[in-house]
This record gives sequence, C-alpha cells and structure tokens, in this order.
Amino acid sequence: MRIDLPYRNRKLGIELPDDTEIIEPNEKKVPGSPAELIRQAIEKPLDSPNLDRFFDGAEHPLVIVNDGTRPTPTSAVLDIIGDRLAACGARFIVATGAHRAPTEDEYHFIFGKSYGRFRGKTEAHDARDKASLVFCGSTRAGTPLWLNRRVLEADRILVIGSVEPHYFAGYTGGRKAFLPGVAGYESIQANHKLALEPQAHSLALDENPVHRDLEDALSHIKAPVFSVMTVLDKGQQVVCCTAGDLRASFRAAVRAANEVFAVKLRRRFDVVISVARSPMDINLYQAQKAIDNGALAVADGGVLILVASCWDGIGDRAYLDLLGSASSPQDALDRIAAGYKLGYHKAAKIAEAAKRIRLVAYSELDGTTLKKAFIEKTDSLQKSVDTALTNRGPGAKVAILSDGTLTVPIVE
Repeated sequence: MRIDLPYRNRKLGIELPDDTEIIEPNEKKVPGSPAELIRQAIEKPLDSPNLDRFFDGAEHPLVIVNDGTRPTPTSAVLDIIGDRLAACGARFIVATGAHRAPTEDEYHFIFGKSYGRFRGKTEAHDARDKASLVFCGSTRAGTPLWLNRRVLEADRILVIGSVEPHYFAGYTGGRKAFLPGVAGYESIQANHKLALEPQAHSLALDENPVHRDLEDALSHIKAPVFSVMTVLDKGQQVVCCTAGDLRASFRAAVRAANEVFAVKLRRRFDVVISVARSPMDINLYQAQKAIDNGALAVADGGVLILVASCWDGIGDRAYLDLLGSASSPQDALDRIAAGYKLGYHKAAKIAEAAKRIRLVAYSELDGTTLKKAFIEKTDSLQKSVDTALTNRGPGAKVAILSDGTLTVPIVE
C-alpha cells in the first residue's frame, strides 16, 4: 500500500506492506461544530459561576494562553469570548514555561483574528527573568514555587488550554498553565526532575509525582480561576470542550482525551514509523514525544523511525549536551542519576528508548546532531523501512503512528 505522511508543509509518500497497521487517535463523534462545543461549555461551566458573573467586579483580570508549540485552539475560544475579555480590560500572558517567547507568526497562530485586538495587551512569560517572579513557598515535594508576578497581581484568572497525553505529566492542560507555564526556571527544573520516577508517564495522574506536584502548586493561586479546556481529534478539530473550575474541567477533559488518544493494540511491531505533526515538529525537544509514544509499540530490538522536520533545531540544549557526552544510553542514564539539570528528563526518555530499540529519524537535523542523541539519520524513509524489515526477517510487521506525539499505544 502507498501511504502519504505529513511532513511540515508537504507529504512524504512511502510504499508499505499491505498488512501495515495504522495506529491513530480514535474517532469521536460530537453533536455540533467546534464553535458550538466551546460556546455550550462556557455557558454551562462545571462547579463555577458563569463567565459574566466570574468577571463581575474584576479590576485586574488576566488570561493565560499556551505558546505556539501547542495546537490549542486559543483563537477559536477568543472568537467567542473576546468581547467579554475586551470589555473587562483583560491582559494576556503566554505560558511559555522554559520555552522561548513566541515569534510574530506564532502570535498570529495563537490569537488568530483577535491578534490586533489583544497583541498590545500581551506579554510572554520569561522563566529566567528573576525580576518578574515572586516566591510563593514550596510544594510538598520540595519544589520552590516562583510565579510570574502578573499572576499574583490578578484578581481573576482565565486559563485557555488543551488536554492531550503528556509523556511524563500524564496529560497537558489544566494545572500546567501555572507550573510550568508561568513559573520560574528553578521551579520548572525541580518539578521536571520528578519525571525520572517510573510513575511519571503518559496517561498517569493519581500516582504520578509530577502531576501531584503540579496540583500542589495550585494551592498558591489565590485569585479565582476559570478554565476553558479543549480536546482535539486527529485532524486537530475540537471534539470536546469543558469549562469552569480548573480541576473539574481538567478531569472532564481527561476523560474525553482518553477516548481519543489511548489506542489498544494486540501486539508490538518490528518497525514503527512515528510522525510528529505540526506544531510538535518544531524541534527535537518537542518531537521526542513521538519517540516516547512510538517506542511503546515497538518490539524489543525493533526499529522506531521518527518523522519530524525539527525545522527550528533541537530546542533547549541541555538534554542533547548530556546525551552527546555519554558513551552509551546507559552511560547517559548513569550521568543523569548523578546530577539533574532541566532537560535531563528528556535525555533520560531518549536513552531509555535507545537501550531497547534502534532509533532512526527522517528530519532536517544533520546526522552529527542526531547521533549525539543515539539516533541515526536517514535521507530515504523508504530505504530505511525496507532495510529494517529485511533485517528483522520473514514475517516482520510494520505500523504507523500517524500522530505520534499524542497517540498512546496500549498493548493488551
């Protein structure tokens, strides 16, 4: 069969065996258009007054939105509630976490038609700018919590986010708007160190130390919070929207996200092609999530082929510097255990995969860079698949994760 895979702004054609299994998010039928789903959720919030009552009397309202590395349909939400936000004089902060500030193109993506209306009232969080941070105390896990002062000065906070599986926080969305979204670098580093624990993995919440720490951070937020959470399908269309209390709306969105992104399999495969779709193909730091999820579907000793443009490079350098200094995946894990820095959780996840399976990437990154991460570069996706199947022998099976950063295979 011929398959066309998304790759930045074009398609990659590849011939695969007819019994190739395509692993993709589950279909979820919804009663209404994306705009209707968003409007209905906001009009019937969970455990919260409606939006008009929520903003009644507000003097310093703040809206927290995701940066351009997330597919969150922020602009679609603003199309519906933009007038209310303008009327109450709301300001915006982009929850970059430890990422860089958005480019102007990314601001256009985030705000859509509302760009001109709100861009002048928007700033990007900078986790390294100590002058913009206030110390709020520590979580039970000992994470020192530094938050952007804009958050602490606000008397109402609206959070716009999306919920999908996350490789160590369990899920994105909800509480992540605050930590890591608008937290200091020191806070993010301490929280992300918990990602090294085995309970920190995709779909895990209650026993997940990262999630528990994020929840603890919420107790330091004194202003009332109204949340709008969306869940997208494989075409990045809204199939669920929840609104109201942050915890209640997040948990409701998690249930919907499970229905879409948790995909049951009967077996693992010899070769898996895992695609990092836009905007998660921006760099290797983000595209690594397609490695983490894809590895779940690969048999021991098999091959995972990452398809990700990584047009903006590698992202934060710390994880690649660590991997590049190590002689083997196990050596990398030993070095991480000896001393943690922010980004090393990313290195650990890559090293764990590289210990068990072979990693290959079709990407704009050069071979020297990829080799540092124990990843082989390929300039021919077709040749790499054919060679891998031949090496695995007769009866070798191949599968495609068409949205590898979000689809979580569960082998029963």
